[in-house]
Amino acid sequence: MLKYIFKRVLTSIVTIFAVVSITFFLVRLMPGGPFDGEKVTAEMKAVLNEKYGLDKPVGEQYKIYMGNLLKGDLGESMQFRGREVTDTIKYSFPKSARLGIVAIVFSLVTGILLGVLSALKVDKWPDRLCMFISTLGITVPSFVIAAVLIYFFTVKWGLLPAVGLSKPTSYIMPVLALAGSSMAFITRLTRSKLIDVLKQDYIRTAKAKGLSSKVVVFKHALRNSLIPVVTYMGPLVAGILTGSFVVEKIFVIPGLGNEFVSTITNRDYTALLGVVVFFCTLIVVCNLIVDILYVVIDPRIKLEDVKA
Repeated sequence: MLKYIFKRVLTSIVTIFAVVSITFFLVRLMPGGPFDGEKVTAEMKAVLNEKYGLDKPVGEQYKIYMGNLLKGDLGESMQFRGREVTDTIKYSFPKSARLGIVAIVFSLVTGILLGVLSALKVDKWPDRLCMFISTLGITVPSFVIAAVLIYFFTVKWGLLPAVGLSKPTSYIMPVLALAGSSMAFITRLTRSKLIDVLKQDYIRTAKAKGLSSKVVVFKHALRNSLIPVVTYMGPLVAGILTGSFVVEKIFVIPGLGNEFVSTITNRDYTALLGVVVFFCTLIVVCNLIVDILYVVIDPRIKLEDVKA
């Protein structure tokens, strides 16, 4: 087990290094620069470029940045003087995390319940209704869901606030917009696997022993049916985080997703790279945890056999 974890950690470090390196050079290819603007004179621009090392060759800039990164220094924002990138992350991420955790819990609970209902009522109206909901969730983009929700629940009916996360009801529309696709996918995964598991011999044996339907479904069948859902947990976290970029912008939530969009539009190199490092590390760690959880859910799976 320790050998496997060591290999996965090593692979994760290489992945983060590759992502940061590619992002570093890609942002340098973006048209314009962080100090372009009508109010910035050529002299001011030269001074700022010298201060942040942008006057040096790209290769040397890369070596300096990676050296600082190894020390845990993400640098200072180029657009907001005196603001460290780590301070931006510490301020913004808790808001994104609260929204993301609620969206993930909603996706898992609702998706699994709809999947179980659909599997137990195959080809009946509950199954068709669940599949209709999941199809909408997969096909309709989050920004369209957000726009429709705002129109009806805020503009037309005035029931829910459309800005910020100041109260519990503020979470309803952002969570629905953010979790729609993942909830739909979990519903389909659960339904498909549960239908297959319910046909297995050990399920027939459990029924023959006189166990109730609830015990058979929730204690025996559902546990093995959740393996694909656990596999999806890594991409789910990634999807919720990347999806929050658009959703946070629409609902004016001052989270890290909103900051990420701003760093791109402002060409804030250091802030953009810092957010990428943070998100990449978070996603890689989540995927590592998911791999280890395979064994917890199904002891028949050997950790050494799980593909990295």
